[in-house]
This record gives sequence, structure tokens and C-alpha cells, in this order.
Amino acid sequence: MEKIIIVDFGSQFTQLIARKIRELNVYSEIHPYDALPELNKDVKGIVLSGSPFSTLEQDAPSAKLDQMVGIKPILGLCYGAQLLVLHDHGKVQQSHIREYGRARLVKTAIKSILFKQVKQNQIWMSHSDTILELPEGYDIIARTDDIPVAAFQQKEKHIYGFQYHPEVYHTTDGKQMLQNFLRDICGCSQDWTPAHYIDSTITELKEKLGNDKVVMGLSGGVDSTVAASLLHRAIHKNLYCIFVDNGLLRKNEFSEVIETYKQLDLNVIAVDAKEEFYKALEGISLPEEKRKAIGKTFIDVFEREAKKIESVSWLGQGTIYPDVIESAGTSGPAATIKSHHNVGGLPEKMSLKIVEPLRLLFKDEVRKVAAQLDIPKQMYNRHPFPGPGLGIRILGEISVEKVQILQDADRIYIDEMKKEGLYDKIWQAATILLPVKSVGVMGDERTYEFTVVLRAVTSTDGMTADWYPMPHDFLASVSAKIINSVKGINRVVYDISSKPPATIEWE
Repeated sequence: MEKIIIVDFGSQFTQLIARKIRELNVYSEIHPYDALPELNKDVKGIVLSGSPFSTLEQDAPSAKLDQMVGIKPILGLCYGAQLLVLHDHGKVQQSHIREYGRARLVKTAIKSILFKQVKQNQIWMSHSDTILELPEGYDIIARTDDIPVAAFQQKEKHIYGFQYHPEVYHTTDGKQMLQNFLRDICGCSQDWTPAHYIDSTITELKEKLGNDKVVMGLSGGVDSTVAASLLHRAIHKNLYCIFVDNGLLRKNEFSEVIETYKQLDLNVIAVDAKEEFYKALEGISLPEEKRKAIGKTFIDVFEREAKKIESVSWLGQGTIYPDVIESAGTSGPAATIKSHHNVGGLPEKMSLKIVEPLRLLFKDEVRKVAAQLDIPKQMYNRHPFPGPGLGIRILGEISVEKVQILQDADRIYIDEMKKEGLYDKIWQAATILLPVKSVGVMGDERTYEFTVVLRAVTSTDGMTADWYPMPHDFLASVSAKIINSVKGINRVVYDISSKPPATIEWE
């Protein structure tokens, strides 16, 4: 499989580089600067990322450029461009002029294939060091109003550099610049698509698993559902799925998800463990203690059910690419990557090997694969839902009564959003039950009941989020329906906090 290697020096934009390249139908992998892979024939080119460091610092991160230069086409971005210049004995200095934000790109008279069909000149800068002098044989292909070297090339060695970030939205023709590097310089065929990924992954799973049995925990979310669907297509009845009702799911979610799994022909073992979870949560009010109690109980239930299946060799997981690369970081070899999974120490405890069909995909790519697999849209287009479920949306101690109150209120909120065409505009919506009661009046009676908070945010990756400006008439309607329909609630409020400083969830 053709691929582009991204060498990560710690830039906040590294994942964005990978995503942009994949959007251009070229597979890309991120590797820490000190743990580079073999540059075999599948590697078509290399991108050196930016960094929060300065190339002039004594302990600045570097990579073995001798093993790359002249072997594969290289594109250096910001910090990466400066490293290339220093490697070939050019000069970089700390500048009195720092460029942050928008700048105007001015192309020089020297033509470059990187700027083919590039019509817009707005770029995004984020640097304090400046390239003072290019090495011999290098050409300046663009500048800005403030710096003399904004882009360069060394055509004989296939070296290219941008002192700006083509991967960010504010560089208006940045995607076209990356396209030119991939297609015209690296010679990528640009045929990496969801359908291609499905075919190649199923083939690999068949070879890897053979006739072995795999057990996998399902959550009802898109990641575990897509991972299970790929495994099912590869090994069919040798996949055993366990779906646990922890009593903290949304209203009717357990039965609705089971029906969807039946449509997908997945071999699912449904486990009603509500009472076990409620008992484990008795008397616990602190968020972290609730998470630990829920996690431990899940492990106990999962292990008990999994042991009923004879001769299982593998544990299937819905790990996705951000989990993998966030664990690797830029400070150590890729071998230190930790497995991300929701079943604690089960692989070691049960002597199981791990299989992760989605470990190469970003979240949006998982959804594209889901659509290609004909998974129902309501399954793959769902808002993110926390692993502990409503356990962290009920602030304070949990009870069966509180779960039922929150389920009823949440169902009204979600259903009304769907009716009004708002659901797909929002990254994540939640209803939170506060551990306080307030005075209200219903008819001629005084009430003393709970308050719920409605929350809705927009985001692209969940790392940052803005509150969604719900129409006032919608909020008024939902509030009235919740208070009139759900016994135990007499007050509804709307959360207008962004992340940061707040978080998306309340606990």
C-alpha cells in the first residue's frame, strides 16, 4: 500500500497533516522523529512536521535526515523546513520579526510544481526563527512581506520546504499545494478509499486470524460496531460479540441497538447486568470513583461471559488512530505505544492477543467505512457517548430513580433535535441531572424537584468545542415538554460554556 510518512516533531498540527493527505486519497502514517520506519518501496514520500521547539535549541529534536535526503521526496513544514536547511549547511536565525497568523505569499520568478493551480496567496504562519541563507543548489520559490524565504526547493534532491502551514484551513490553497507534492512529486496514485481499506483489511484479517475465535465487547457506538463488522466479514461465526446493559445507557438503547446488530448479522450475546452495576455504584458520588466502579464491573461481567466461549484466542477492540498516535507522542520509540481499550487488563488476564481493525483510521474515516459497509446511518452518525454512560451525567450518587428521570428527559431532548433538523449540526448533545432540587409551582401545588442541564456543542475532534446557539423557541418547547412529561424535574437550564475552559461532559 502506497503511503506517506509524517515525521512528528511535536506540532499541534501533525494529525491535521495526516488527515489532509488522507482526504487526497493517499494513506499516511505518523511516526515519532526518533522511531522512523523502514523506507521501503511503499513509502512514496516524507513530510517533516512543525514543532513547538526551535531548531536553534541545544536539545532540539532532530531526525536521521541522511537516511531520507536523496532517497525519497521530502516536504518540510515550518520547523521541518528549517531542519532541511540546517542539514545542508544553510543558516537559520532567531528573528526580531515573528510571524503568527495570516500572511501574504509572494511567488518568485522561479517556477515550482508545488504552486501548480495555486491561485490564492493567503497562508498561515507560526514561527519565530527565520531561514537566513539557503544551502547551495536551493532556490527560493516564495517569500512574504516580512521574510525573504517562505518556500524553497532543491529539485535534484527532491527537497521542498514551506515556512508556513499548508495543512490548516487559513492557508487557502494549502490542499492544492499538498496535492501537487503527492501527485506530481511523489507520484502517488491516490487510490486509497474506504472501499479499498475494507477489502485490504478483510484480507489481512483472514490471513492473521485463520480459524481462530475472537471475542469483542460492543458499546453500540460507531467504532466497536465497524470493527466488529469487519471482523465478521473476515471470520464470520468465529466472532463472538458481547453487549452489556450496564443500566446507564440511553432510554431503550439496549433493545434498539440489539435489533441493529441482528440486521448486521452479528453474533451478539446480550447481557442484562443493570443490577450488578447499580449495586457497585451504591454510595459513590465522586466522578473518578464512579468511573472505576463502572470499569471494574464491566470487566467482571465481560470476563464471566467470555469464559463461556471455548478456545478464544483474540480480543477484538475498536481502537482508532488518534488513540495510537497520542500514546506514542514524540519522546520515545513507537514500541512504547499503549493499547487503548475499554476492558482494562482483560487481554493479559485471559491470555488473549489483541486485534484492532480500525487502528489506522481517524473518526471521520471510520464513519465513511461504516457507510460503505451499509451500517445504518443512525448507528454511525450518532453523537459520541461516554463509556460510563449516564453514570457521569448524573452528578453525585446514582440511583435507579435518577437514571429513569435522566433517560426520559434525554430522550425528549434528542428526539426533538432530530425533528427540528438540529441533530446533525451538533457534535455532541447531552442532558445532565444536577444533584440539587429547587422550588417550583405546578398548578396550585408547590414542588421541590430536580434540575436538568441541556448541553450541545460543535467540534471537529472533541479537543475543543463551542456551545451551540440553540433557537430560543426550540429551548422553550423542549423545556416545557420535559417539565410536563418527566416527573421529578421542575427546572431546565442551558449550558453556554465552551471547551476550554469547561469540558464537554460535566464529570
